[in-house]
Amino acid sequence: MQAIVLVGGFGTRLRPLTRNVPKQMLPVVDRPMIEHVVAHLAGHGITRVVLSLGFHPEAFADAYPDGTCAGIPLHYAVEPEPLDTAGAVRFAAAKAGLGDGDDAFLVLNGDVLTDLDVGDVVAHHRAAGTEGTLALTEVDDPSQYGVVPTDQDGKVLGFVEKPEAATAPTRWINAGTYVLEPTVLARIPENRSVSIEREVFPAMAVEGRLHAVASEAYWIDTGTPEAYIRAQLDLVDGTRGDLAAVHPEARVHPDARIDRSVVMSGAAVGEGACLCGAVVMEGGSVGASATVDHSVVGPGAQVGPGASLRALTIIGEGQNVSDGRCLSGARIPEDA
Repeated sequence: MQAIVLVGGFGTRLRPLTRNVPKQMLPVVDRPMIEHVVAHLAGHGITRVVLSLGFHPEAFADAYPDGTCAGIPLHYAVEPEPLDTAGAVRFAAAKAGLGDGDDAFLVLNGDVLTDLDVGDVVAHHRAAGTEGTLALTEVDDPSQYGVVPTDQDGKVLGFVEKPEAATAPTRWINAGTYVLEPTVLARIPENRSVSIEREVFPAMAVEGRLHAVASEAYWIDTGTPEAYIRAQLDLVDGTRGDLAAVHPEARVHPDARIDRSVVMSGAAVGEGACLCGAVVMEGGSVGASATVDHSVVGPGAQVGPGASLRALTIIGEGQNVSDGRCLSGARIPEDA
């Protein structure tokens, strides 16, 4: 099976980290996010990945000049203009020839990290004989998402956007992974922006042609600073993995305190500094007695001695935080 991975968005909520870098090229512990995504697909039998690109597409080609990622061949489909999710799927499928045969294909959001059993979703899709199948994941607070009620056989009954938690018909939401038959492509109008979630899937549900599979597997949408940090910590604290939290090429003073934090290659943490739920990216530095609490220090950024970053502060690439400065919930630069 082949997969289309949607990576064309601007990553606005993660700025300034995404000012000049696609979100899926941001590092997650030890490699770019897209490599985690593609490696997961490779582990479930996907043989070719089509990247649906928009924002800074050259970043992917530069990173993978031999046209492979995690051992999987890549095909690039660069949108001439933003086409939204369904438009991007149709464009990418046409560029890669995915609609030419009878084989179903996978579509997924490239900013989601998950342990979803893709093979199980495909098996359900084939058994149901339906036109499309989407994976569902359960959340504690459905008011921030669109929920997807289904019948006992998994047939999608509709979509309810951001319901109040007390009245939500379900807490199961669209997990951003789909198995689609090529016939779905004919449902997507050409040459305009089309949302698969708001236009295509609701129409399919009305016709009874859309099913869903609920999964309790690990799932996180990395699109916010809080989630981007959490996705990394989950990979180093045993929640999802046990990767090294401090890269062997990082320099950490023995008197620094590192509490459930990630320190990437070439980063430096000074004497008496304290990191808590923090991410220090490649080449970033945290000065003596500085504090980074649930915040991100971008590539090559410098946090001066005695400075304090708290409450999801993000320091952009190459930026400097002066000695003793205290920031809470800030974005540096502010106009990013």
